[in-house]
Amino acid sequence: MIVVTGATGNIGRTLVPLLAEAGEEVVAVSRQPHPAGLRAGVRHAQADVGDAAGMRPVLDGADAFFILLGGELNGHGESPEALLDAAEEAGVKRVVLLSSQINSTRPEVLSHTRLREFEAAVRASGPDFTILRPGGFASNASAWAESVRTKRAVFAPFGDVALPVIDPADIAGVAAAALREDGHAGRTYELTGPEAISPRRQAAVISRALGEDVAFVELSREDAHAHMAQFMPEEVIGGTLDVLGVPLPAEREISPDVERVLHRPAGSFGDWVARNLPAFR
Repeated sequence: MIVVTGATGNIGRTLVPLLAEAGEEVVAVSRQPHPAGLRAGVRHAQADVGDAAGMRPVLDGADAFFILLGGELNGHGESPEALLDAAEEAGVKRVVLLSSQINSTRPEVLSHTRLREFEAAVRASGPDFTILRPGGFASNASAWAESVRTKRAVFAPFGDVALPVIDPADIAGVAAAALREDGHAGRTYELTGPEAISPRRQAAVISRALGEDVAFVELSREDAHAHMAQFMPEEVIGGTLDVLGVPLPAEREISPDVERVLHRPAGSFGDWVARNLPAFR
């Protein structure tokens, strides 16, 4: 049995069916009482990864455990060790943690302190572990969907700064492999897309997919900060803009880890757009 937290989110909603289609018994964990769209035969549990006591009955009998921090990322709840102890006591033999590339490239960033604590706890725990450190998500372009639909325009800062964004479906694919297969214990995978692509080029990819002109409008850092403040915690915005605007060499590098694990090239930004094109029409 495999327990997947964050099961209704950007990665979980791909990971859960991947595991189920492979014949695994899956428990999809979310805070929602009755999430829509779960695959038939997948058991749902309402629980919070930040509540070890609440997770204990969910983990009972599980062989593998996917940990994704949501609201707990910047929280100050129970220690990560409480959750890992509960998993070990339940008999979990394999843990996969979704972390972030920033933990290796910018270890001083305070907004990721909680993730660093979880990484340390996972490494020190009894079960075999795999840590996934993705860079920027291709799906962040979903934030442009409304302006593309209504104005046929993309508004973003740092128009010509290119980063190798990753398709969340590839993160789910690597997670599924690490949860099901031997050979990933003790590994930390840096996950990126197959090429660095700038916001201006991303807008051009969306334009080609739509078959219509989509303008790119470059925002100043100040305007981008004001926009992000509408949906992002203030303590996260500065670091995010630093990565987007002045990426470190390691943040520009293309990692081979997706291809090593999945035995195929990582999906491109264009692949992600093709699957999600209705959102931009």
